[in-house]
Amino acid sequence: MSEGAQIYNAIRQRKQKHNGTVTLSEALGQFMAEQISPRQAKYGAIVELWRQILPVELRRHCEITDISGGQLTVRVDSPSYKYELHLCSSELLRELQQQCPRARLTKIKFVIS
Repeated sequence: MSEGAQIYNAIRQRKQKHNGTVTLSEALGQFMAEQISPRQAKYGAIVELWRQILPVELRRHCEITDISGGQLTVRVDSPSYKYELHLCSSELLRELQQQCPRARLTKIKFVIS
């Protein structure tokens, strides 16, 4: 289910509980509690570990943009840094898998932005 649909469902559920009225802050609060916080708990460790294991020079040229379906997607600002990251991707993936097994990562994808 898309995030938009999830927000819509949260608003609809709140309306039913409160005689048809719900504030946006209530709906977003429910969405955050049910969707964002669990995802942050699961994937926040990956972002932190990424910052720790990646050399500063490489870290300045890339950014994690998505974690879904076992794939970590990383945006890179130039082809040369993408190539350099690709060379060490198996070691990076292995370290992430060992330190963050709950994420169940199977692949790192690098994209140029």
